Amino acid sequence: MDFLSDFTALFLGKLQSPTLGFLIGGMVVASVNSRLQIPDAVYKFIVFMLLIKVGLSGGIAIRNANLTEMLLPAAFAVITGIIIVFVGRYTLGLLPKVKTVDAIATAGLFGAVSGSTLAAALTLMESEGLQYEPWAAALYPFMDIPALVTAIVLASVYVTKQREAAEARLSEGLNKEEYLSKQEYLSNGEPHEQQPNPISKRVKIWPIVQESLQGSALSALLLGLALGILTRPESVYDNFFNPAFRGLLSILMLVMGMEAAARISELRKVGQWYALYAFFAPLLHGFIAFGLGMIAHAVTGFSYGGVVILAVIAASSSDISGPPTLRAGIPKANPSAYIGSSTAVGTPVALALGIPLYIGLAQALMGS
Repeated sequence: MDFLSDFTALFLGKLQSPTLGFLIGGMVVASVNSRLQIPDAVYKFIVFMLLIKVGLSGGIAIRNANLTEMLLPAAFAVITGIIIVFVGRYTLGLLPKVKTVDAIATAGLFGAVSGSTLAAALTLMESEGLQYEPWAAALYPFMDIPALVTAIVLASVYVTKQREAAEARLSEGLNKEEYLSKQEYLSNGEPHEQQPNPISKRVKIWPIVQESLQGSALSALLLGLALGILTRPESVYDNFFNPAFRGLLSILMLVMGMEAAARISELRKVGQWYALYAFFAPLLHGFIAFGLGMIAHAVTGFSYGGVVILAVIAASSSDISGPPTLRAGIPKANPSAYIGSSTAVGTPVALALGIPLYIGLAQALMGS
């Protein structure tokens, strides 16, 4: 009972933090149809600044860290990203009226990582005095890339199998000439125009990885990591990036709150199953990662703060690099399904419930 009461008190206290206050404030502002707007260029600059700061801090720490300590947490981040996609494929993907490719894309977005959610968690952890390995933020790409690659590969395999099955059914009732004519029609070509057979195309992994690495969020984070590892940026970090971090994050939370409220209407398009998935999935994903993190804690001494970071990046869903990657990799998927469910429900749940939940759980375990 002491554990439960301590956890409840800590959880309720996190809901009153300034970071979450700005998020809720943004939702309120948007819900009353305020004309307040933050220019998109400002939003992108803020995200860039936050991720550069996170990357710099991680790179500086990695430069002085024992890399062997990262191996198990990094492996668990990869495993978690892949598990999340398969969980979505075989839960959301099997629900009534849910298209499988839409479910896979949604799971891929929820398996990918939100840099802004990670930044919010780090700020809240610092305010709570919860210590973590500075390199823990570098776990971001270890989960993000495998999740996106897994989703795109699963979708490609599914579409290929569906086409093979459709062609097999078609060939059963047609003679050879009719079958070849129908094949040309299905491939959207003019009569007698040769079209490439998509079945013969192999799924190319490297372009998917390259697309993810070239996304603005991952590029900023990896740039910060590289600069932190290869240079000595402590002076500019201490005098510029670190002092501005919390203020910029507050503005970002305001923007995300406004965006979340504005996209609630999109849930009418994606249906109740997506809303249900988007509410429970972040919490489930976070608990999966939290459990794996506790294994790393027992085996290698991975800190409770590091466990929280692993859980938070699992609970988050990509808001910057993920959508364009999935649009290109799974063109048959409906963006309203995966972006609407992520932005309108998934991200607010991860921010307002997930972050304080995992921090409170870690603090309760530390005190037990």
